[in-house]
Amino acid sequence: MLCMVRGERMSRIGRKSIQIPENVNVEVVNRQVTIKGPKGQLSYTLPEGIDIKVDNKTLFVTRESDIAKYKALHGLTRSLILNMVTGVSQGFTRTLQIHGVGYRAQVSGDKIILNVGYSHPVEFALPEGVKATVDEKQTTITLHGIDKQLLGQTAANLRAIRPPDAYKGKGIRYIDEVLKLKPGKTGKK
Repeated sequence: MLCMVRGERMSRIGRKSIQIPENVNVEVVNRQVTIKGPKGQLSYTLPEGIDIKVDNKTLFVTRESDIAKYKALHGLTRSLILNMVTGVSQGFTRTLQIHGVGYRAQVSGDKIILNVGYSHPVEFALPEGVKATVDEKQTTITLHGIDKQLLGQTAANLRAIRPPDAYKGKGIRYIDEVLKLKPGKTGKK
């Protein structure tokens, strides 16, 4: 099924409009999009061939032609800008769980101190713009931030310190991650 607008194919995601909440301001100056909201401010430089039109609290992403490069960037740009609008108005969270006997985490300023089976505690420095909280059992880490990409990369780096073991499942994993554990040795018959 093809979507036609003025006789040309358009990205299904790219052609959707973005509704801007009341407490969010969008400014476009020299291909630089700046979005300000109650949680903070984010900016993005528009790629060549992609343009933005703001009309009455509604934002439209357009492309100048049907060149494959512009088609590829059309939906991507719209998704990135939607994530920026959502981030500055509501924010994003990512939750990780620690599984293992004696495995725990603590937040100390802008660092997370992890005891995850190594001979020493591991200190993980949080990047600017990402905050962390740990529950009272010290086994669930919740990361908060307005930049979805930075938050996801921080969660991935944190998980990489001690990825889940394939046999017992011990380690750091995302809260919604499903592990298929391997069977261990079965013994002699």
